[in-house]
Amino acid sequence: MLLSTLVFGVVLGGTYALVALGLTIQYGVARIMNLSFGEVVMFGAFATFVLFTGASLSPVLGLFVVVPLAFAISWILYTVLMRPLVKRARHPERVEIDSILVTFGLLFLFQGLFTQAFGSGYTGYGWLQAPVEILGARVASGRVLGLGLACLIGLGLWAATTRTRWGLTMRAVATRPAFAALVGIDENRVARQAFALGGAIAGAGGAILSMYQPVTPIDGGFLTMKALVIVIMGGIGNMGGALAAGLIIGIVEALVSYAVDPGLTLAATYAIFLAVLLWRPKGLFA
Repeated sequence: MLLSTLVFGVVLGGTYALVALGLTIQYGVARIMNLSFGEVVMFGAFATFVLFTGASLSPVLGLFVVVPLAFAISWILYTVLMRPLVKRARHPERVEIDSILVTFGLLFLFQGLFTQAFGSGYTGYGWLQAPVEILGARVASGRVLGLGLACLIGLGLWAATTRTRWGLTMRAVATRPAFAALVGIDENRVARQAFALGGAIAGAGGAILSMYQPVTPIDGGFLTMKALVIVIMGGIGNMGGALAAGLIIGIVEALVSYAVDPGLTLAATYAIFLAVLLWRPKGLFA
């Protein structure tokens, strides 16, 4: 049972890490503190549910629909709402404050829409429930596939940001935004791309989460908070740190749920977060 719990923690942590990567990119490059980030994750989960139940489309194939849609939604949100905030702000700190206020309102807007469409209860579907054995632990094959997809997307993103010219441009804006224009980089275009890419990753995370866990319309707020915790624990802008912190949180939540009480998983997450802030305020891997 303990081994099964650890495997589940790794699966959950892999999904958390993938979701946190999206927030890392949005905040690290676009400097937008997006409190509605988790609602894009929920969009991915609900859209996958609709595609599976309404069109009999496999969740894996559904990723090819959900991810572009999440990218487009995030692109529109940045163009319509975030870009005007950036243009009128005299200081970067003002952008963060305004973005918090705007996206906080978006959070409740999306929650209302999801509740109207899917109700306030749990929404989920059964898929790949057949167990597979891993190190003696029997785990649903859907969970294993979800972990594999999260790792594949995470590795692809890491390769794109570290091995391509596009990734170099993205990292330049993230680390030295004031100097980007001096070398011909359009900071606005890169920020828009980063915000949309972060949304696409969030949509992918939601689709993967729906493969093995039912969701509710209010889960987005909790996922946003967990993603923020993971980003800060790993070090803001540190993709490797976000991956490691996501796995840590997932394993801790699974162990607390198994050994103590499922209701204390969120408390355990924030206890670790507070400890990190006191011990290493810049993050475990900064």
